[in-house]
Amino acid sequence: MDARSIIAAIRDGTTPTAEELTWFAAGLASGAVTDAQAGAFAMAVLLKGLGEQGRVALTRAMTASGQVMTWDLPGPVIDKHSTGGIGDCVSLMLAPALAACGAYVPMISGRGLGHTGGTLDKLEAIPGFRTGLSEDQVRRQMKDVRCAIVSASAEIAPADRRLYAIRDVTGTVESIDLITASILSKKLAAGLEALVLDVKCGSGAFMKTLEDAEALARALVSTAQGAGCMTSALITDMSQPLATAAGNALEVSEVMETLTGTSVNSALWDITMALGGEALALGGIAHDAADGAGRIEQALESGAAADWFGRMVAAQGGPADFVDRWPDRLPAATVIREAPSPGGGFVSTINGQMLGLAVVRLGGGRQREGDRVNPSVGLSDLAGIGEDIGAGDPLCMVHAATEAQAEEAIRAIQAAYVLAEVAPDEPSLILKRIA
Repeated sequence: MDARSIIAAIRDGTTPTAEELTWFAAGLASGAVTDAQAGAFAMAVLLKGLGEQGRVALTRAMTASGQVMTWDLPGPVIDKHSTGGIGDCVSLMLAPALAACGAYVPMISGRGLGHTGGTLDKLEAIPGFRTGLSEDQVRRQMKDVRCAIVSASAEIAPADRRLYAIRDVTGTVESIDLITASILSKKLAAGLEALVLDVKCGSGAFMKTLEDAEALARALVSTAQGAGCMTSALITDMSQPLATAAGNALEVSEVMETLTGTSVNSALWDITMALGGEALALGGIAHDAADGAGRIEQALESGAAADWFGRMVAAQGGPADFVDRWPDRLPAATVIREAPSPGGGFVSTINGQMLGLAVVRLGGGRQREGDRVNPSVGLSDLAGIGEDIGAGDPLCMVHAATEAQAEEAIRAIQAAYVLAEVAPDEPSLILKRIA
């Protein structure tokens, strides 16, 4: 086999065999496939596609290019993946809630990408929290704590690590086949029995339309099922931030308020219940999604989810008293300013991408690889769609390192909000289920 013939076959509309894709993925991991060949492969897939069988074969091949974990645990191994959005901190609530219900959750997560925040960056706002655990550490934590949220090691899906970097600089990020294989290869390498997917749709998501979100959700579900992992997907709204905060420490604060019952964010609560219900049903703990959602709600209401979150934080190097003392443990910005509305009316639409980029420019994300993230900055008390705002009323609070950065963020926020004379319909939280 050789890379040139495989690339040519895709270019000409022929799907390579599973053996050929396995060879190519191994070549990506070992370096036998050159950067030029990897770029040509990505472009051929973007333009011609692989079809469902080819997508499954590529996903399996990329999964097998590195370490694949196996488990011997007394409960199902379950995970969740979100395609990313603004104020999406569900993973921080869902992992401990699933653990409280008897599931085991080795959650491999990512950092901020583009305008969307990253789960690892949020958790690293907690002093001492370590996301780079060894395999032995993850295994011990699964036995003791049932959940861990960690970064992918270099041994997990190395073919994806290489191809992802190539896609980023060759204009091939948008390929559904490559997105699907990239997401699932890392998840399946964690040895999952069940996976629930949260595919975001709207101005704050990568998929702006329901049609595009549904195409990705169907590709992910069919591919994961074809690769042997029980999977379902919910398409959820991202026409506005999910939490009322956007920024690492600020989102952790909102999670802790909800977990401890101090101030419950109903959108975070409802999405956590819905995704958790799907996951528990897929894993065989619940009779169906409704039964599973009830179990997740009980874990949240009883404080069990907060307790398991505290155990996870302590196990990964954070403060042992974090659940009780989290307001004192999280960093705070030095400059806090209102972002006043230039006019009055009902919030009609919100450009979530603009809000996300405002957080990035405040220092809450990375404008280039290697940038250091400031965990304290971001936006809080974000006005939601349908809210009645008077001229001069705050659209949100800006948390910044300097006055100049705060002023820049205020201008971006004002541009991101559109007000109208008539209140719009409140958007549905869950748009569609794909199974």
